[in-house]
Amino acid sequence: MYELAFPLLVGLILVALAFDFLNGLHDAANSIATVVATRLLKPVHAVAFAAAFNFAAYFLTIAFPALHKVADTIGQGLIDKNLITPAVVFGALIGAMFWNVVTWLKGIPSSSSHALVGGMIGSGVAHAGLTGVKWTGLNKTLIAIVLSPTIGMILAMLVMLVTSWLFMRASSRTAERSFRMLHLVSSGAYSLSHGLNDAQKTMGIITVLLYSTGYLHGKFEVPHWVAIACYIAIALGTLSGGWKIIETMGSRITKLSQHQGFSASLAGSIVLFTASALGIPVSTTHTITGAVIGAGTARRASAVRWGVAGNVIAAWVITIPASAAVGALFYLLTTLF
Repeated sequence: MYELAFPLLVGLILVALAFDFLNGLHDAANSIATVVATRLLKPVHAVAFAAAFNFAAYFLTIAFPALHKVADTIGQGLIDKNLITPAVVFGALIGAMFWNVVTWLKGIPSSSSHALVGGMIGSGVAHAGLTGVKWTGLNKTLIAIVLSPTIGMILAMLVMLVTSWLFMRASSRTAERSFRMLHLVSSGAYSLSHGLNDAQKTMGIITVLLYSTGYLHGKFEVPHWVAIACYIAIALGTLSGGWKIIETMGSRITKLSQHQGFSASLAGSIVLFTASALGIPVSTTHTITGAVIGAGTARRASAVRWGVAGNVIAAWVITIPASAAVGALFYLLTTLF
């Protein structure tokens, strides 16, 4: 157990909630890019819609407590929880927030999830060396970097093909009206799954901090007040929007129809709900980007702007190393005081 004055504990929890807010701000595009790009909803209405479903994920976890497995992975599945100190948590959060701000300012849809994973690994290794790393949890997360966009892309293509066949005899007007409604439903499902998976990452950080400082004991379990605070923070972040990234996600990678928007959102929500059930802190950014590419490719490969997609992929590759380096640096800075 590591001693920490209560005001400093409160301050560190507020930093964690600030990361959660930034996560919502940074990843708002993931939830609403398709509905904005297809003009299904106005931007202001879209962010309110997404924020409401982000927070609604809290009630889903009350009904199904097993869906809090992602918080367990972040809190005790990457670094041995007995080695996590307040300084490690601080370094992890600052590393992730730094990378989020840089990519947000540049309009690059990188992963907040993997920025946090990188920050945690960098800060943890700086504190305890490689022996503190739980390689099973880390490898599971690294594999998800590749699998989540790939599965999202394949599922979106399958949804496009199946629904094209189902609506083959429908008039264009009937099909368009149907896909507008289906797109709205699938976008709500995606926002729900986004809140479910992403808010838990901050829950895991705050909960392991409370255990490491002796404020919680026994089995690793997220307190209800922590869960509520995290869902509120991510919903408020989503309300604040992230318009540069929305442009990249919604229209610069590929132009979207209602049919394609529905297919991408549905595919993405399936991947995220599955990942949450398995306790994998998957990247919502990677998932929806793969799904958008899959929906665009299903019409024709030339519809995808591969140069933009390539820049997005390059940002993914350097996210974990960059945030790990910053996390380690800020941990080392705390040792000077």
